[in-house]
Amino acid sequence: MIPFTEGQTAKVSRALIVLIFVTSLFLALKTINESKAYTFIGKALSEQASISVTGEGEAFAIPDIATFTFSVSATNKEVQAAQGEVTKKIDAALAFLHENGVEEKDIKTSSYDIYPKYEYGEIVCVRAPCLQPKQELTGYEVTDSITVKVRETAKAGTLLGGLGRAGVTNVSGLTFSLDDEEAKQSEARALAIEHAKTKAKQLAKDLGVRLGAIRNFSESNYAPFYGKMAEMSARDGGSSVPQIPTGETKITSTVTITYEIR
Repeated sequence: MIPFTEGQTAKVSRALIVLIFVTSLFLALKTINESKAYTFIGKALSEQASISVTGEGEAFAIPDIATFTFSVSATNKEVQAAQGEVTKKIDAALAFLHENGVEEKDIKTSSYDIYPKYEYGEIVCVRAPCLQPKQELTGYEVTDSITVKVRETAKAGTLLGGLGRAGVTNVSGLTFSLDDEEAKQSEARALAIEHAKTKAKQLAKDLGVRLGAIRNFSESNYAPFYGKMAEMSARDGGSSVPQIPTGETKITSTVTITYEIR
Protein backbone atom coordinates (compact mmCIF):
# COMPACT_ATOMS: atom_id res chain seq x y z
CA MET A 1 0.00 0.00 0.00
CA ILE A 2 1.45 3.37 -1.10
CA PRO A 3 1.19 5.94 1.70
CA PHE A 4 -0.40 9.34 0.95
CA THR A 5 1.69 12.39 1.21
CA GLU A 6 0.53 15.22 3.41
CA GLY A 7 -0.76 17.18 0.39
CA GLN A 8 -2.69 14.20 -1.00
CA THR A 9 -4.35 13.59 2.36
CA ALA A 10 -5.51 17.20 2.49
CA LYS A 11 -7.02 16.94 -1.01
CA VAL A 12 -8.93 13.76 -0.12
CA SER A 13 -10.27 15.36 3.02
CA ARG A 14 -11.50 18.42 1.12
CA ALA A 15 -13.18 16.17 -1.50
CA LEU A 16 -15.02 14.21 1.20
CA ILE A 17 -16.23 17.41 2.86
CA VAL A 18 -17.55 18.73 -0.47
CA LEU A 19 -19.31 15.41 -1.20
CA ILE A 20 -20.97 15.34 2.23
CA PHE A 21 -22.12 18.97 1.82
CA VAL A 22 -23.58 18.36 -1.67
CA THR A 23 -25.39 15.20 -0.51
CA SER A 24 -26.85 16.98 2.54
CA LEU A 25 -27.99 19.92 0.40
CA PHE A 26 -29.67 17.56 -2.09
CA LEU A 27 -31.55 15.71 0.64
CA ALA A 28 -32.65 18.96 2.27
CA LEU A 29 -33.98 20.39 -1.00
CA LYS A 30 -35.83 17.18 -1.76
CA THR A 31 -37.49 17.16 1.66
CA ILE A 32 -38.59 20.79 1.27
CA ASN A 33 -40.06 20.17 -2.19
CA GLU A 34 -42.00 17.11 -1.05
CA SER A 35 -43.36 19.04 1.94
CA LYS A 36 -44.51 21.89 -0.31
CA ALA A 37 -46.18 19.46 -2.70
CA TYR A 38 -48.01 17.72 0.16
CA THR A 39 -49.18 21.05 1.57
CA PHE A 40 -50.39 22.15 -1.85
CA ILE A 41 -52.38 18.97 -2.41
CA GLY A 42 -54.06 19.23 0.97
CA LYS A 43 -55.01 22.85 0.39
CA ALA A 44 -56.33 22.09 -3.06
CA LEU A 45 -58.78 19.57 -1.61
CA SER A 46 -59.88 21.62 1.37
CA GLU A 47 -60.19 24.91 -0.45
CA GLN A 48 -62.07 23.63 -3.53
CA ALA A 49 -65.10 25.90 -3.95
CA SER A 50 -68.50 24.20 -4.11
CA ILE A 51 -72.24 24.83 -4.00
CA SER A 52 -75.07 22.64 -2.67
CA VAL A 53 -78.62 22.55 -3.98
CA THR A 54 -81.76 20.71 -2.86
CA GLY A 55 -84.45 19.29 -5.12
CA GLU A 56 -87.84 17.74 -4.42
CA GLY A 57 -89.95 15.31 -6.38
CA GLU A 58 -93.41 13.81 -5.89
CA ALA A 59 -95.05 10.75 -7.42
CA PHE A 60 -98.73 9.85 -7.07
CA ALA A 61 -100.42 6.46 -7.28
CA ILE A 62 -103.65 4.73 -6.35
CA PRO A 63 -103.02 1.85 -3.89
CA ASP A 64 -103.43 -1.53 -5.55
CA ILE A 65 -103.13 -3.84 -2.52
CA ALA A 66 -105.54 -4.13 0.42
CA THR A 67 -104.62 -6.14 3.53
CA PHE A 68 -106.76 -7.05 6.51
CA THR A 69 -106.93 -9.60 9.33
CA PHE A 70 -109.94 -11.53 10.57
CA SER A 71 -110.26 -13.89 13.52
CA VAL A 72 -112.66 -16.54 14.79
CA SER A 73 -112.95 -17.56 18.45
CA ALA A 74 -114.82 -20.28 20.30
CA THR A 75 -114.99 -21.39 23.94
CA ASN A 76 -115.79 -24.88 25.17
CA LYS A 77 -115.06 -27.12 28.11
CA GLU A 78 -113.08 -29.39 25.80
CA VAL A 79 -110.19 -28.12 23.65
CA GLN A 80 -111.13 -30.37 20.74
CA ALA A 81 -114.70 -29.10 20.74
CA ALA A 82 -113.58 -25.44 20.69
CA GLN A 83 -111.12 -26.22 17.89
CA GLY A 84 -113.86 -27.91 15.92
CA GLU A 85 -116.12 -24.84 16.14
CA VAL A 86 -113.30 -22.55 15.02
CA THR A 87 -112.26 -24.85 12.16
CA LYS A 88 -115.81 -25.00 10.83
CA LYS A 89 -116.11 -21.21 10.63
CA ILE A 90 -112.58 -20.75 9.26
CA ASP A 91 -113.21 -23.31 6.53
CA ALA A 92 -116.38 -21.47 5.50
CA ALA A 93 -114.52 -18.15 5.45
CA LEU A 94 -111.63 -19.56 3.38
CA ALA A 95 -114.03 -21.15 0.91
CA PHE A 96 -115.73 -17.78 0.45
CA LEU A 97 -112.38 -16.06 -0.15
CA HIS A 98 -111.31 -18.64 -2.73
CA GLU A 99 -114.65 -18.34 -4.54
CA ASN A 100 -114.04 -14.61 -4.83
CA GLY A 101 -110.62 -14.90 -6.44
CA VAL A 102 -108.26 -14.64 -3.45
CA GLU A 103 -105.31 -16.95 -4.12
CA GLU A 104 -103.87 -19.35 -1.58
CA LYS A 105 -100.52 -17.49 -1.51
CA ASP A 106 -102.33 -14.36 -0.29
CA ILE A 107 -103.89 -16.06 2.75
CA LYS A 108 -101.80 -16.92 5.80
CA THR A 109 -102.36 -17.72 9.47
CA SER A 110 -101.03 -14.86 11.57
CA SER A 111 -101.75 -16.52 14.94
CA TYR A 112 -103.42 -19.56 16.48
CA ASP A 113 -103.99 -19.39 20.25
CA ILE A 114 -105.44 -21.70 22.89
CA TYR A 115 -106.02 -20.27 26.36
CA PRO A 116 -107.48 -21.98 29.44
CA LYS A 117 -110.32 -20.04 31.06
CA TYR A 118 -110.64 -19.88 34.83
CA GLU A 119 -113.28 -18.59 37.21
CA TYR A 120 -113.02 -17.92 40.91
CA GLY A 121 -115.42 -19.65 43.26
CA GLU A 122 -117.80 -17.72 45.49
CA ILE A 123 -116.29 -16.16 48.60
CA VAL A 124 -117.89 -17.59 51.75
CA CYS A 125 -116.70 -15.78 54.86
CA VAL A 126 -118.22 -16.38 58.29
CA ARG A 127 -115.44 -14.79 60.28
CA ALA A 128 -111.96 -13.40 59.57
CA PRO A 129 -109.60 -14.35 58.14
CA CYS A 130 -111.51 -15.08 54.94
CA LEU A 131 -110.09 -17.75 52.64
CA GLN A 132 -109.31 -16.82 49.07
CA PRO A 133 -111.56 -18.59 46.56
CA LYS A 134 -110.00 -21.28 44.42
CA GLN A 135 -109.48 -20.96 40.67
CA GLU A 136 -111.59 -23.38 38.71
CA LEU A 137 -110.92 -24.38 35.11
CA THR A 138 -114.14 -23.77 33.18
CA GLY A 139 -113.01 -24.39 29.60
CA TYR A 140 -110.73 -23.32 26.77
CA GLU A 141 -110.80 -20.44 24.32
CA VAL A 142 -109.42 -21.05 20.83
CA THR A 143 -108.71 -18.16 18.46
CA ASP A 144 -107.52 -18.44 14.85
CA SER A 145 -106.39 -15.23 13.08
CA ILE A 146 -105.93 -15.02 9.30
CA THR A 147 -104.25 -12.25 7.28
CA VAL A 148 -105.58 -11.69 3.75
CA LYS A 149 -104.00 -9.76 0.88
CA VAL A 150 -106.49 -8.51 -1.72
CA ARG A 151 -105.01 -7.65 -5.12
CA GLU A 152 -108.29 -6.23 -6.45
CA THR A 153 -108.97 -3.43 -3.99
CA ALA A 154 -112.47 -2.87 -5.41
CA LYS A 155 -113.42 -6.26 -3.92
CA ALA A 156 -112.36 -5.34 -0.38
CA GLY A 157 -115.84 -4.23 0.72
CA THR A 158 -117.49 -7.32 -0.77
CA LEU A 159 -115.03 -9.63 0.97
CA LEU A 160 -115.50 -7.97 4.34
CA GLY A 161 -119.27 -8.18 4.06
CA GLY A 162 -119.14 -11.83 2.97
CA LEU A 163 -116.90 -12.81 5.87
CA GLY A 164 -119.51 -11.45 8.28
CA ARG A 165 -122.15 -13.69 6.70
CA ALA A 166 -119.72 -16.64 7.00
CA GLY A 167 -119.66 -16.25 10.78
CA VAL A 168 -116.58 -14.05 11.20
CA THR A 169 -117.20 -11.55 13.99
CA ASN A 170 -113.86 -9.72 14.15
CA VAL A 171 -112.12 -7.93 11.29
CA SER A 172 -109.29 -5.45 11.87
CA GLY A 173 -106.39 -3.57 10.34
CA LEU A 174 -107.57 -2.89 6.80
CA THR A 175 -104.70 -1.05 5.11
CA PHE A 176 -103.83 -0.06 1.54
CA SER A 177 -100.40 -0.13 -0.09
CA LEU A 178 -98.57 -0.30 -3.41
CA ASP A 179 -97.41 -3.63 -4.78
CA ASP A 180 -94.37 -1.97 -6.45
CA GLU A 181 -93.62 0.99 -4.21
CA GLU A 182 -89.96 1.13 -5.33
CA ALA A 183 -90.98 2.06 -8.88
CA LYS A 184 -92.85 5.13 -7.62
CA GLN A 185 -89.98 5.97 -5.28
CA SER A 186 -87.59 5.92 -8.26
CA GLU A 187 -89.96 8.19 -10.18
CA ALA A 188 -90.02 10.70 -7.33
CA ARG A 189 -86.22 10.53 -7.01
CA ALA A 190 -85.69 11.22 -10.73
CA LEU A 191 -87.92 14.30 -10.50
CA ALA A 192 -86.06 15.51 -7.42
CA ILE A 193 -82.66 15.13 -9.15
CA GLU A 194 -83.89 17.00 -12.22
CA HIS A 195 -85.20 19.76 -9.96
CA ALA A 196 -81.83 20.02 -8.19
CA LYS A 197 -79.91 20.12 -11.49
CA THR A 198 -82.08 22.94 -12.79
CA LYS A 199 -81.53 24.95 -9.61
CA ALA A 200 -77.76 24.33 -9.77
CA LYS A 201 -77.50 25.56 -13.37
CA GLN A 202 -79.44 28.72 -12.58
CA LEU A 203 -77.41 29.37 -9.44
CA ALA A 204 -74.12 28.90 -11.32
CA LYS A 205 -75.32 31.34 -13.98
CA ASP A 206 -76.26 33.92 -11.36
CA LEU A 207 -72.86 33.55 -9.65
CA GLY A 208 -70.92 33.65 -12.89
CA VAL A 209 -69.23 30.28 -12.36
CA ARG A 210 -69.21 26.89 -14.08
CA LEU A 211 -70.37 23.63 -12.55
CA GLY A 212 -67.79 20.90 -12.06
CA ALA A 213 -67.97 17.33 -10.82
CA ILE A 214 -70.51 16.16 -8.23
CA ARG A 215 -68.82 15.88 -4.84
CA ASN A 216 -71.70 14.59 -2.72
CA PHE A 217 -75.26 13.27 -3.01
CA SER A 218 -77.86 12.44 -0.36
CA GLU A 219 -81.55 11.56 -0.38
CA SER A 220 -84.39 11.67 2.13
CA ASN A 221 -87.52 9.59 1.51
CA TYR A 222 -90.91 10.15 3.06
CA ALA A 223 -92.85 6.94 3.56
CA PRO A 224 -96.39 7.16 2.23
CA PHE A 225 -99.35 6.98 4.61
CA TYR A 226 -102.15 4.79 3.34
CA GLY A 227 -104.59 5.00 6.20
CA LYS A 228 -106.20 2.28 8.28
CA MET A 229 -109.75 1.17 8.88
CA ALA A 230 -110.91 0.85 12.46
CA GLU A 231 -111.84 -2.58 13.80
CA MET A 232 -115.35 -3.71 13.05
CA SER A 233 -117.53 -6.63 14.00
CA ALA A 234 -120.75 -8.23 12.80
CA ARG A 235 -122.58 -6.56 15.67
CA ASP A 236 -121.60 -3.18 14.20
CA GLY A 237 -122.90 -4.01 10.77
CA GLY A 238 -119.82 -5.87 9.54
CA SER A 239 -122.02 -8.30 7.61
CA SER A 240 -123.10 -5.54 5.21
CA VAL A 241 -121.00 -4.42 2.25
CA PRO A 242 -119.07 -1.32 3.38
CA GLN A 243 -117.91 1.39 1.01
CA ILE A 244 -114.11 1.58 1.26
CA PRO A 245 -112.44 4.37 -0.75
CA THR A 246 -108.72 3.82 -1.36
CA GLY A 247 -107.78 7.44 -2.13
CA GLU A 248 -104.46 8.46 -3.68
CA THR A 249 -100.98 8.02 -2.27
CA LYS A 250 -98.16 10.56 -2.51
CA ILE A 251 -94.51 9.47 -2.37
CA THR A 252 -91.92 12.22 -1.86
CA SER A 253 -88.15 12.31 -2.40
CA THR A 254 -85.77 15.12 -1.39
CA VAL A 255 -82.17 15.10 -2.70
CA THR A 256 -79.16 17.30 -1.97
CA ILE A 257 -76.34 17.56 -4.55
CA THR A 258 -72.98 19.27 -3.99
CA TYR A 259 -71.10 20.49 -7.10
CA GLU A 260 -67.56 21.74 -7.50
CA ILE A 261 -67.49 25.15 -9.17
CA ARG A 262 -64.81 26.71 -11.39
